[in-house]
Amino acid sequence: MFKLLKRGFVSMSRTDFTPYRRTTVGFDRLFDLLEGQVRNNNGDNYPPFNIERRGDDDYRITVAVAGFRPQDLDITAQQNLLVIQGKKREDDALQGDMLHIGIANRGFERRFELADYVRVERADLENGLLVIDLVREVPEAMKPKKIAVNGQPTLTAVPDSKGDEADAA
Repeated sequence: MFKLLKRGFVSMSRTDFTPYRRTTVGFDRLFDLLEGQVRNNNGDNYPPFNIERRGDDDYRITVAVAGFRPQDLDITAQQNLLVIQGKKREDDALQGDMLHIGIANRGFERRFELADYVRVERADLENGLLVIDLVREVPEAMKPKKIAVNGQPTLTAVPDSKGDEADAA
């Protein structure tokens, strides 16, 4: 059992980020998210999911939702939050007495905190897997820029490997 309580880090039911909060500026939201995840993690892992990084700015969330139809799922994207809800339904397709029910059909809600500028690109349901593709699109104003030193002109274009820029100059 990890008990670094005297140092102020971890106990079995609570994580204390106070030592880090004292030495950082502007990370309040991050620490609030981490503390909220610990507080809200009640051990329910239904439905199971994967989070995959597919590129520098591309992500995919795959949720196993066997037994759910597209109309049973509700996906809501807000600023910095993705909520997936599955609504329980009475299955009228079953025609006999069930001897065993192994496919869960209970309602659920999964929440994913999204970074700034991450948006949902598409969602598909196929073979019991809900696949949600996410893309991070940083606005031009937020992208890094070269800054001139002592009024030196900055390069506006970087020559490509073919040397087209050199020919144009």
